[in-house]
Amino acid sequence: MMRKKRKREAPSSPCRSHGPAPATAPPRSAWTGMGLRAARSCAPAAEQRRQPRPCPPPPAPLLLLLLLSLGLLHAGDCQQPAPCRIQKCTTDFVSLTSHLNSASDGFDSEFCKALRAYAACTQRTSKACRGNLVYHSAVLGISDLMSQRNCSKDGPTSSTNPEVTHDPCSYHSHAGPREHRGGEQSPPSYLFCGLFGDPHLRTFKDHFQTCKVEGAWPLIDNNYLSVQVTNVPVVPGSSATATNKITVIFKAHHECTEQKVYQAVTDDLPAAFVDGTTSGGDGDAKSLRIVERESGRYVEMHARYIGTTVFVRQLGHYLTLAIRMPEDLAMSFEESQDLQLCVNGCPLSERIDDGQGQVSAILGHSLPRTSLVQAWPGYTLETASTQCQEKIPVKDIYFQSCVFDLLTTGDANFTAAAHSALEDVEALHPRKERWHIFPSPGSGARLGGGSWPISLGLTSLILIMFL
Repeated sequence: MMRKKRKREAPSSPCRSHGPAPATAPPRSAWTGMGLRAARSCAPAAEQRRQPRPCPPPPAPLLLLLLLSLGLLHAGDCQQPAPCRIQKCTTDFVSLTSHLNSASDGFDSEFCKALRAYAACTQRTSKACRGNLVYHSAVLGISDLMSQRNCSKDGPTSSTNPEVTHDPCSYHSHAGPREHRGGEQSPPSYLFCGLFGDPHLRTFKDHFQTCKVEGAWPLIDNNYLSVQVTNVPVVPGSSATATNKITVIFKAHHECTEQKVYQAVTDDLPAAFVDGTTSGGDGDAKSLRIVERESGRYVEMHARYIGTTVFVRQLGHYLTLAIRMPEDLAMSFEESQDLQLCVNGCPLSERIDDGQGQVSAILGHSLPRTSLVQAWPGYTLETASTQCQEKIPVKDIYFQSCVFDLLTTGDANFTAAAHSALEDVEALHPRKERWHIFPSPGSGARLGGGSWPISLGLTSLILIMFL
């Protein structure tokens, strides 16, 4: 009968067969769905005598993908992740821009080159710097600076390897940063000296003096640069003088430039050296050049090989001078060259202030009605102060000098001279906190902000000038 012929079948299992496996089917590892590994028999312990039927193997593409993933994972364990190099990018940018002077010709071009190099460096390290706040801040800062300076994204870049781009005629390429205690590095230190007005001198040490110094006097005389000024009396019978001639000598320096001499006198402010040239050195990148900013009124000299900038202006009938120079070069001179007004100031016998750089009194004190003070009509202390304050709102030593010059000469051009002198300080002086000088009684000139008390009457200074 049919019922007798039917055999009893065991319940099917997704992993095994309870009947004997075919003789041709050897046992295999089972696929667990979580990776490849040898699986124990899916059968209960009581049925270990029965051989399990192997599970179906996983699809070939999935198997290959898992093997590939595992291989990549183990390969990654053998490699260190690339470090974020944003600090190196920033250090290179600072190195490329620390020596640049915003007042010099070509500043924008060089600054944009450095910015593009900075941007390229951040792009190269972008993958390693994901999630780094310093990196993202730098990227935003670069974008802002490029917008402010109107820099194009495409264009030449500055090299970030100074050893490769070493230029013997660039002070900044061979001077490099200075190392201080603790291993910190800083760019080269610069000094500022200025002369203007009656004349008023600001030395390399930021000492402010009003001097007579009639005739020819050396401001600077070191191994690289000589600057001499000639002062003449402003008004008959007064010891007040002003500058009517300036001579600047750039000394020969190896292969960078031959000796060049520049000379300016009242109403003759040339835009060339005395030999008729406007630059020194070979090649396209001149190591020394003259730039005329205002015809017959304002020229700049840029000596790239010694990192020095010189401004010469004519305001009214007299000349003004401002100089920025690296400290190590400015102090490079012999003992016999110690007479330098920018280094040591005016000799005591030539000063007409009180030794503290104070050349006027605080507003609010009236001048006595003496015939001496009224020798130059048109200005009182109040009117002179009002006129000077229009150009110099901060009542610092430059404001004082302006008032002093108006009262002692009656020449309104001295207002412009004091104002331009302060502008030159802001353009060339390396430390912003030292731009303004505020005299204080008993302690000499004081640097920094704040008001200053009454310490010296204008009348006494004017009287000194006539002694």
